[in-house]
Amino acid sequence: MTQTSAGAPADQPLESFWAVVPAGGAGTRLWPLSRQGAPKFLLDLTGAGRTLLQATLDRLDPLTGGRALVVTGAAHRDAVVAQLPALGAEDVVAEPSARDSMAAIGLAAALLERRDPEAVMGSFAADHVITDQEAFRAAVSAAHAAAREGWLVTIGIEPTGPATGFGYVRPGEPLPGLEARQVAEFVEKPSAEVATAYVEAGYRWNAGMFVVRPSVLLDLLADSDPEFAAALRGIAADPTTLEDVWGTLPKIAIDHAVAEPAAARGKVAVVPGGFGWDDVGDFASLGDLLGAGGAGGGAGGAGGPVVLGDRALVRSVDSTGLVVPAGGRTVAVVGLDDVVVVDTGDALLVTTRARAQEVKSIVAALKEDGHDELV
Repeated sequence: MTQTSAGAPADQPLESFWAVVPAGGAGTRLWPLSRQGAPKFLLDLTGAGRTLLQATLDRLDPLTGGRALVVTGAAHRDAVVAQLPALGAEDVVAEPSARDSMAAIGLAAALLERRDPEAVMGSFAADHVITDQEAFRAAVSAAHAAAREGWLVTIGIEPTGPATGFGYVRPGEPLPGLEARQVAEFVEKPSAEVATAYVEAGYRWNAGMFVVRPSVLLDLLADSDPEFAAALRGIAADPTTLEDVWGTLPKIAIDHAVAEPAAARGKVAVVPGGFGWDDVGDFASLGDLLGAGGAGGGAGGAGGPVVLGDRALVRSVDSTGLVVPAGGRTVAVVGLDDVVVVDTGDALLVTTRARAQEVKSIVAALKEDGHDELV
């Protein structure tokens, strides 16, 4: 039987390990599939029959034994509960408004600090895709072992190329007895030239995965913002104050609030993650994921487009790209390369994979024009 880095059998949950899953964001680059009322984490974007949220909990369950907290917007709580029937009502926390990741993850930490004094929590976004489950579990196990020693641990993703859309982590010295290194620094999204240098120097992508004891996270936050940490602990002590206090909390990402300043003080570790990771940020990314042998969809035949959905609804001639026939109508594509066609019935998107990032500008324009029903 294989062993995890924490010393427990690989087929057993990690000791006192809890998954914290922030489930937020509108996924505007995936419009018109992803919308405010049905954001991408509630959708099956791989054709596997499970939504991204469900798949996230599926891969964490062997590590946690079902211990999980999902933090989501009040508008999505009912949908989250419906998709995750194994969780109890107290395991799905509804935030009154979006306050960025520090408030969401910090509230979960404050709740777990009171609920399980021995807890180690791992924060993993609800809308990412992991392809190598075994390697993922090994990385989380190594992070869990380091977190038990008092470190704030991030999992640094092995870059597949010099991407400019992600922040990076620079690993420092190895930590004795642990499968981790001290974090030398976090760096912001770089230019293409700088990203190339980062990859050559062994930097890792920062995917926002953090493993830590709840009290350690809150104490690190208190080092830089004691009022913020106290407010989160206050809500956990008296949940009836959530509505009144939440709107007063700073709107800041956990990277800026805790990870970066803690790394500067030598308190953050990084574990390498080489398990195949995708944040499904736009339709170009989704097309790559499906075309590269994702769980569903599949290539659309020799030289044809990738299809997410009912393949019988798509007809193509001399075309490549991605077609999503979600509106129930036949979609025909003739003589177009690297095209993206997404039909949802009430909206039709036609663009190219190269310009897929610009879809968010359409969403912004629709909001400005008052077409809230479409976004």
